[in-house]
This record gives sequence, C-alpha cells and structure tokens, in this order.
Amino acid sequence: MKKLFLFVSVATTLLFISCNDDDSQAQSYSYNVKMTDAPAPYDAVYIDVQGVEVKTSDGATYDLETEAQVYNLLELSNGITVEIASDEIQSAYVTQIRLILGENNSIVVNGQTYPLSTPSAQQSGLKLLVNQELDANVQNTILIDFDAHSSIVVEGNGSYSLKPVLREVNVQITGSVSGSISTTGINATVTAISATGEEFTTIVDENSEFQLLGLAPGTYTISITPEAPLTSLTIQNIEVMANTETNLGALILP
Repeated sequence: MKKLFLFVSVATTLLFISCNDDDSQAQSYSYNVKMTDAPAPYDAVYIDVQGVEVKTSDGATYDLETEAQVYNLLELSNGITVEIASDEIQSAYVTQIRLILGENNSIVVNGQTYPLSTPSAQQSGLKLLVNQELDANVQNTILIDFDAHSSIVVEGNGSYSLKPVLREVNVQITGSVSGSISTTGINATVTAISATGEEFTTIVDENSEFQLLGLAPGTYTISITPEAPLTSLTIQNIEVMANTETNLGALILP
C-alpha cells in the first residue's frame, strides 16, 4: 500500500508540473480594433456597432470586448480614430475581423434623416480579411477604414442602403499623407498613386484638409483635383515611411 501511495503521489506531482508547464507556454496578445473614415458629402452617417469578432489562423474565434454604440462615421475623418474593441487573444496570427451591426443605422442628407438599410451586415456581419501577425508585450492595433463615401448607395426610390467598403490599415507597417488646400469652401479629390499603380483616394473635409491612411512605405504621386474652374495639382516623389505621417502643408492650387 505504501508503494501504491508513492506512485500516485509522484504521478499527481508530474501531472501538476505538466499543467504548469502548459500554462507557462501559453502566450497572450493584446489586440485593439479602431475605426476611421474618409470625408463624405453628407451631414452624418450613423453606424450601429454591436460587436467585433476576430478569427485566427488556428481556427479560434474571439468575441472582443466592444464599445457597442452608434458612431457617426463623419466625425472620424482625416486622422481621427476611435477604439471600438480590445481584448487579449491566444493566437499570434489574425486572419479575419467581423464587424457586427445593429438596426439603428441612418444617414442625414440636407438635414433630413433616412434609415440606412444594411441587411447583409445584420445577418452575418461585415467580414474583413486580414493578414496580421501579432507581437507579444505590445499593443497590437488594426484600423478599419470604413469608407462612407463609397459605401452609401442611393436607391431608385430615394432610399439609402449600405454596401460597405472596408479596408484594413495596419498602423505598425503603413504610413499616411496629410495636408490641406489653400482655397476653402470647394470640393476636391485627393489621390495617392504608388510606384506600382495602386491608388488611394479621399476628399477634402469642410476645413479643406485631407489625410490618406494605410499607405505602404514607398514613393507616391499625389494629385489634387478640385471642382471647376480651378485646375489640378500634381506632386511627385512623395516618400512614405512606416508608422509616419508625411504632412504636405497648405497647398496652393493653380
């Protein structure tokens, strides 16, 4: 009986050590999800965010702690961001983010509020494929660029629907270009074209300012196309670096 008792005790001790070893090897990663938007020609675009779900390369799914509320996308333009979710996850590789919306979505046009139909978002969420490897002991962040200008569709009956155009911005490995135009009170489109021909577009806001986010490091050509009678301005060889904002200052249109 003594030998049997000794065997059980040793086995129990080994099991305890093994469990502790497994726990010590488990790695936790801090993960934050932020949201931003490009300017759009509306008074407001309200999006009812109810949840954020993350999927990882090992097949796990995490429901992040979410600041569930209605956000006005147009208050999140030209570099303004808001954190909508954060949590700790046990995987170093994120493959998908799902943004879950509620029913309180609307748009304000010329002072008039209209419901914003988002059937696909309510049923299965807005899925965004990502390719993000996380680092331990840092605040890993992904920025969702929710392009309200491109996402709003005017239906034939005068109603509005949301067909979301989302883009991931990994702030650790991308940069941005910002600036303003000296002529105020006009509409202008700002486009950044990379050396490989990839285009990124926004419009100036009510203060004639702009910011293009999520640009991979490299050389870009920046073009500003205002409404008539003003003519376009092109600036070449703008260098963009990771995790850096390149400010072009106040630009004078021809």
